[in-house]
Amino acid sequence: MKKSSKILALILVLALALSMALAGCTGGGKTNKDSSPAKEYKELTYAKDTELRMATGYNNAQTGIAFNNKIAGDGLLLPDGVTYHTGDLKPTWKYLESVLNVKFHDEYTGKSASNTYEEFKDKLETVDMVSCTASQANEVGEDKFINIADYLDYMPNFDKYLNDNPIVRLSITGKTSNGAIYFSPYFDGSDDIERMPLMRVDMVEKLLNGAGQFTAAESATTKAPVYTPYMPTSGKVDVQVVDSVSAAGQPTVRTISKDYSKYGNIIAKMNEKGTMTGVEAVNMLREYIDKTYNNYYGENRANLFIGQNAAWDADEMVALLRCVVANSKTLNGTDTIQGLFSREDNNNQRRIDLFRFAGILFGVRGLESRQDYLYFGKDGKLYDARNSADTYDALEKMNAMRQEGLISVDYNNEDADNAKSSNYITQSTGFMSYDYNQTQTIYNKTVFAANEETKNNKYMAVLVPVAHWYDGSSNDGVYMRFTESWRSVKTDAWAISKAGVEGNQDKLFAALKLIDYAYSVQGSITMSYGPDAYIQVKDASVEVKTKADVAKKYNTFKFNGEDWPLIKDETYADLYSRTTADTSKGNYTNYARFFLGSTLSFLKSQAFEVQCTSEVGKEGAQQISYAIAAGIIKHPLLAVNEENMWYTSVPTVLPMTPDDNTAINSFANLKSSGKYSGSSSTGNNKGKYKNVLVDIIDKGFAGCEDFTTKQGAIDKANEWGVQAVLDIKNHVKEGDDDANGPWARLLEYYKKLNG
Repeated sequence: MKKSSKILALILVLALALSMALAGCTGGGKTNKDSSPAKEYKELTYAKDTELRMATGYNNAQTGIAFNNKIAGDGLLLPDGVTYHTGDLKPTWKYLESVLNVKFHDEYTGKSASNTYEEFKDKLETVDMVSCTASQANEVGEDKFINIADYLDYMPNFDKYLNDNPIVRLSITGKTSNGAIYFSPYFDGSDDIERMPLMRVDMVEKLLNGAGQFTAAESATTKAPVYTPYMPTSGKVDVQVVDSVSAAGQPTVRTISKDYSKYGNIIAKMNEKGTMTGVEAVNMLREYIDKTYNNYYGENRANLFIGQNAAWDADEMVALLRCVVANSKTLNGTDTIQGLFSREDNNNQRRIDLFRFAGILFGVRGLESRQDYLYFGKDGKLYDARNSADTYDALEKMNAMRQEGLISVDYNNEDADNAKSSNYITQSTGFMSYDYNQTQTIYNKTVFAANEETKNNKYMAVLVPVAHWYDGSSNDGVYMRFTESWRSVKTDAWAISKAGVEGNQDKLFAALKLIDYAYSVQGSITMSYGPDAYIQVKDASVEVKTKADVAKKYNTFKFNGEDWPLIKDETYADLYSRTTADTSKGNYTNYARFFLGSTLSFLKSQAFEVQCTSEVGKEGAQQISYAIAAGIIKHPLLAVNEENMWYTSVPTVLPMTPDDNTAINSFANLKSSGKYSGSSSTGNNKGKYKNVLVDIIDKGFAGCEDFTTKQGAIDKANEWGVQAVLDIKNHVKEGDDDANGPWARLLEYYKKLNG
């Protein structure tokens, strides 16, 4: 078993980078941190052992507050030394009973948040707290749920968090006339990067590094080119890179040029040649890198893609994918390698990661929005990616890659048993995806390191690409790195049932106390890590009231500039030993939800996850963190950036009126089961739409059943209601200056809150 000092050593370098990540340039504006005014709060008092009936969980029978038989079986021994059985509260919730002096009664039946509310909506008197979606809570909250905002004078921790995070406050405001809040928000991490590109970096090194010409005993031939240049074909593009990092963790920024006068655009050059062997393709790319970057990368050309000083763009990625796919014999000894793939080809919820990735490849906002496909323009109005020509240009580029065989060949095969990233990765048949770092880099530790033949495989997160973004700072746009994948309020929520707590102040105050505790310093640790029995405690007598107390009570490390506890060695070992039908060993999130009962709602810190990430995963995250800290990777802000609203994160939900919802719900094709669905369910729809944007990537415009051109896609989007819904949310009407649309109302409310 590893000792705590070794675990600390594993995370030390990454922690230093992560502690800087939010201090860098992120596009301007302030996040209003620590802005809450000092005030006196009333106390939430209630009878000891007050019962709370909880119809709450995450999304299935294994992710509730109590154990089901699938997890507990005949008895489950956990690192706290306790054997748990079916029906027992999970460790976090048993611990909360003692901390809060309440008794939890589990009423959860293992459904999604949306379906849990549907199950209980006509019998809310039988429960005190219930899972729902944020939209459901706002729609029925005035009648069905407690307005938590009425009790913020009793909730110092929750009140402070909302004051410090304006977009969070706006995202959970259900009614702007009184600032009503009908649910407690859920964060799967907050104010941090979410998805990122991942590559088999050993493959890149094998193809691009070294002196002289690349050679291979056997290579295939590239397909006839379809993809055309996105980046310029002449002139220069200046980009900033993290050239070095000091021993103290300070990144040094350097400007380098993509000088197309030296060689030309790599895609234009490859397309001019047409088909070629994999060896020829690699040597073209090597020459391009040497000349275009004036030998900046030297013999370590792979660093263009995988280094701390990476500067790659979409064209260079496509050239690399051509090299990878045509050299499968050299890279994995087979005839086939998947270039770009989604986590599960037969799961629509994962396939949509491909158009999310298209957004950061080709500089398109809204494809990875916090709400629908919305983003702010510099003017502060909401726009929708679905009726933007830029979106369909990007999807057409993705379809061109598909036609060249650069996107997974099992992409639209619902019957493919092998259509999972775990198989692509573990069998060395996949090269690149866009996904979560911790869960996907686990395989470096659990699979690659355990096998002599694969011990040198390295699947790692890399920096996001340089793209041409129109952020409002220039009419000509700017070449920079930007990610829209930024953590904020999720769409799942927990609400307090009016009928359940009616006439019972003890129940009401106990439920409010649970929410407020979750946003305290100690509560945020408990809701992420579970009880102290799973954490390295050095002085149990310390009561954690402030962030300064954390390092007094626990052995800690720095994460995003703050002290967070280290997990016990036994917790780490148990995490990597657990494998069920629903999870794989080393998956932190599933372990926390299935076994500990933490991370089910409220404020989930990524500090636990960082410690459970493989060393390779930490290496990639470290590079990204340095780039964020240096301002080289920009992102949306969880604050209203009045100087340039393009950089403001869209609130996860808007305060819709019943009339708003009625109007919006009339557009069937825009519902969660409609043409733009992100649902994982595919049923018997093989060969039909799962998501219209996914279908364009797969089949191109000519293969779509509702339109055959880019303009046709825009026209159809608006026929289906995209512009009409956008007008409702903005309330933009010719000659109408009234601020009574949901976003207009919310912005006015924000201005009042801030004087």
